[in-house]
Amino acid sequence: MDLMNGTQVTVFVFSGLTDDKKLLPFLFILFSLIYIISIVGNIGIIALVYNSYKLHSPMYYFLSVLSLIDVLYASVISPKMIFDLLLVNKVISFTGCALQFFFYAALGASEDFLLSTMSYDRYVAICHPLHYMSIMTKKKCLCLVSVVFSVGFLQSSVQTSCTFSLQFCGSNLIDHFYCDVPPVLKLSCSNTFYCNMVTLCIVAIGTVIPFLTIIFSYMLILSSILRMTSAKGRKKAFSTCSSHLMCASVFYIGLFFNYLRPPSSVFSSQDKVSSIFYAVVTPMLNPLVYTLRNQEIRRTIEKAMHNLSAADRISSVFRHKMGT
Repeated sequence: MDLMNGTQVTVFVFSGLTDDKKLLPFLFILFSLIYIISIVGNIGIIALVYNSYKLHSPMYYFLSVLSLIDVLYASVISPKMIFDLLLVNKVISFTGCALQFFFYAALGASEDFLLSTMSYDRYVAICHPLHYMSIMTKKKCLCLVSVVFSVGFLQSSVQTSCTFSLQFCGSNLIDHFYCDVPPVLKLSCSNTFYCNMVTLCIVAIGTVIPFLTIIFSYMLILSSILRMTSAKGRKKAFSTCSSHLMCASVFYIGLFFNYLRPPSSVFSSQDKVSSIFYAVVTPMLNPLVYTLRNQEIRRTIEKAMHNLSAADRISSVFRHKMGT
């Protein structure tokens, strides 16, 4: 598809986060730290899962995929947004805008469906523990992840092709800090009714189905936990679900505030704050939640830190002996 066919606009300009120049240095430092924590935290989770044999289970395999999505998801928006804080003219090409939205929507949808897949994994682990490994085989996990990415990228392809095939022949000022469908559609001089309906249907269906899957899974999980006679068993079951439940809650709170609400003609500062939370902060929270709430992850981190400390002491002793 030729994105430039029939359009006079070749570049878009972002309005940015704020017009207050005094805030820009603070925001630059803040969002740079958030981005660094997001990347380091999620790559750390991937490394832990890959290197620790105890974490080689479907639950942590899905967690490592979630961390991979968050690394890519944060990198689609944050670097450009941070760099723009230093610039007067926050410019992005038409094709660059389309690509940014494509990967942003694809990865967001993939995370949405992955969270529902993780809830299914928790349902099988708690409600059918004796058959867990026979149900959640390596092949099935790979198939589920493949479906997650396929649906996410297919959904994004439809939205992107619909939006960026429109005519853009007027203002090129996007009242936002990244390319998202609602502010971009406001700039089109074509009839946007069809694209608005497509976006609404895709976001609604792509949100409601995974959300209901999570709710239904946890209803069955809760029912199974309440039937357990052992208090220790109930506590362990709750602890294995709490991290995922918190991550899903954070994701859907941001999603609902960002998209599933009545549209307004003016993109307010509150809209930008909700977008920051959803697109920038959420990727940082997932590794923090699992680090703080998941005992197995914490034990693995503590063991790795202990091994590093021991290796450092041995290295120091060896260097001291070599010196003498």
